[in-house]
Amino acid sequence: MLEALQKVKDVETHLIVSTGAKATIAYETSWKVEDVVALADVVHDERDLAATLASGSFQTHGMVVAPCSIRTMSSIANSLNDNLIVRAADVHLKERRTLVLMVRETPLHAGHLRLMHELALTGAVILPPAPGFYHLPKSVDDIVDHSVGKALDQLGVEHALFRRWAGVPKDE
Repeated sequence: MLEALQKVKDVETHLIVSTGAKATIAYETSWKVEDVVALADVVHDERDLAATLASGSFQTHGMVVAPCSIRTMSSIANSLNDNLIVRAADVHLKERRTLVLMVRETPLHAGHLRLMHELALTGAVILPPAPGFYHLPKSVDDIVDHSVGKALDQLGVEHALFRRWAGVPKDE
């Protein structure tokens, strides 16, 4: 997401890396946390509830929580506001700004689905990173790009991360 947004003019990115995200980056990717942080224009501590993102008077075009754990989703759904991720998400909902939650856990039980339903009614976009395969991905990066591109679509950010559906190819 940050790599794609770096290529877009006039976009200032703000990043909050949770403790869980740091562990996920280390375990699931070849990235170092410092390298991910270096991609953002502004970095906030998840404990800083006085950060700019904690106020509705700080203007943003939207927010993406990626990946979004069930714990974070549940905190957002219940407006717990116990860390900056949840507070900033709550601000986006109350200010009617785009909030995209890339919830990635499966399977989901009825409680998860109920919270997702409540969040959708509140205005959140629930966008699990479940890629389509119509663009015929050839690598894991292609699959990731599809999910990132779908999130950028929700923010109205133009990109060329995947081939858009153009219908079934006609035999010639």
